[in-house]
Amino acid sequence: MEIQSDGYSIYIGNEVLKEFNSILEDFQGQYSKIFIFCDENSSQYCLPYLIEHVPMLIGAELIEIESGEQNKTLSICNDVWKTLSEANADRNAFIVNLGGGVVCDMGGMIASLYKRGIRFFHIPTTLLSQVDASVGGKLAVDLDGHKNQIGLFRNPDLVLIVPEFLKTLPERHWISGLAEVYKHALISDAEYWSFLAEIDLKNDSDFTSLLHKSISIKNEIVLQDWEEKGLRKTLNFGHTIGHAIESQALEKCRDLLHGEAVAIGMVVETILSQMSNGLSEDDCQIIKSSLGSVFPLQGVDESELPDLIEWMRNDKKNDDSQINFTLLKKIGVAEFNKICSVEQIEEAIKTYNTCLN
Repeated sequence: MEIQSDGYSIYIGNEVLKEFNSILEDFQGQYSKIFIFCDENSSQYCLPYLIEHVPMLIGAELIEIESGEQNKTLSICNDVWKTLSEANADRNAFIVNLGGGVVCDMGGMIASLYKRGIRFFHIPTTLLSQVDASVGGKLAVDLDGHKNQIGLFRNPDLVLIVPEFLKTLPERHWISGLAEVYKHALISDAEYWSFLAEIDLKNDSDFTSLLHKSISIKNEIVLQDWEEKGLRKTLNFGHTIGHAIESQALEKCRDLLHGEAVAIGMVVETILSQMSNGLSEDDCQIIKSSLGSVFPLQGVDESELPDLIEWMRNDKKNDDSQINFTLLKKIGVAEFNKICSVEQIEEAIKTYNTCLN
């Protein structure tokens, strides 16, 4: 399967690696060096499969970082830039980003800024990165715990989505990745939401359909608004609350995955949607029940509400320190640039906590 994005293609399927090898054969002579950027997980579980199916990558230089959001920093980028420089990487070198969202975000940013830009390819290996981080050209690192504060927009030269890699994921990471899948349905496609309620996630054909549908939804939104001036903001549903909870967890050294934080964010922002954006009580209950049956929702420590509000105030999506949300009008319809007061946010979080009991 191929999805055409803005100047590059997204290929989906286990057979795409053979095509990638052919591309590299045709491309030979136009590049000087190949670097594979990964973390210890993708290096152990995915790199051998990649090399086996793409022999043109034999001899590529490996750059490995430690996994985890806490390593998504300018300091780590600086280390990688030094590594590239010491390896005499020139402007004809390129980077293959093999890993999850952190690897794709960082690897793309590293490539985009090194010598004012070298080519990079994404081979995302987690569900989260396959349906979200690999598509749309957003590249960034965190700053002092604030999510994605330093970054830029630049598209990859190619994206390869290989479902086989998802078999390497622990169940917890697989479920975490589903947060972005459910988000895509909630913001733009009620039929897709119904499909997710019936899908057999262990069936390979359904599996590929899910990947194709979610990537297509995000791609269609991005093609209309690449720099996030309007419609693309709908993709932030669940993320204003979710990023605040994730940043707080990172600061407190708590074990919380990005998708788990976004799932909490989607439930809280669904409650906000009913409170202030006309979402019906029926839709609100359906969403809360469905997300609660899929994700391991954790309670929010209400003593930390002032800290969470500060994280939200510093969110890059805000204007004039007002806290900006994407909220639902109904299942499949989202509205962006919705301002909520601190009182509304705190009430929604307390209501969320009550729903867990």
